[in-house]
Amino acid sequence: MGAPRSELKGIGYEIFIGALSLLSIFNLVLVAVTRQDADLQNVLLIMNAIFSGVFLLDFTYRIVTAPSRSGYFFRHFGWADLLASLPFAELKFLRIFRLVRVVRLMREVGGRKVLRTLVRDRAGSALYTLLLTGILVLQFGSLTILRIEDDAPGANITSASDALWYTIVTISTVGYGDQYPVTNEGRVVGAMIIVVGVGIFGTFTGYLANLFLAPRKRAPEPVDALTRLRQVLDVPGVTVDDVDRVLALHRDDPVT
Repeated sequence: MGAPRSELKGIGYEIFIGALSLLSIFNLVLVAVTRQDADLQNVLLIMNAIFSGVFLLDFTYRIVTAPSRSGYFFRHFGWADLLASLPFAELKFLRIFRLVRVVRLMREVGGRKVLRTLVRDRAGSALYTLLLTGILVLQFGSLTILRIEDDAPGANITSASDALWYTIVTISTVGYGDQYPVTNEGRVVGAMIIVVGVGIFGTFTGYLANLFLAPRKRAPEPVDALTRLRQVLDVPGVTVDDVDRVLALHRDDPVT
């Protein structure tokens, strides 16, 4: 039990990495499906490069914080994490090891504890949700708008770079106007990206405000035996046995 728990870097973080791993594996299917369209392939290649950077940072974080670096690298498939971080199509299947690790760790922790932790750490959970949502919108928004606009008369979103640039400036609600959809379907997709972008950045602004402006919780001050005894004596109906329990508690834990 101790070894798997030592791999856990945070429940929200592990779920985020697992979701990215699942998405990168799913992209293998998309690459096969879109083989005839070079522009769609280029979008997926760019997204794969982004995933590779994230996974390389994840590998670095894990090996630096691992209790045993050799144990993580050899026994806990750190070598697979490293190879899967490289932007080579032949090595993408190794990302399944990350997904397997996440599933195993979540089983070790237990579903109830996972849910309680996510609810208790709502700010951190929201941040990972925002990051994942942004990545999903960037990829599928770019693929969709490019698929719709590519062959439309007078279209100016005709390449992978056009689609990614349009999605980025739209989701950030900047909207330079240099790239824009010319079809009704494209405008619907653009409107959806704008709505999601407003939600993402609005929530992210609230997260930052809570992080920097919320008052910090003070650590509880130590309570000595006399204070505890007075608290007990103030309760109506207290007995000698209650006093003995307080004194016994102080002997076992004199600080708190």
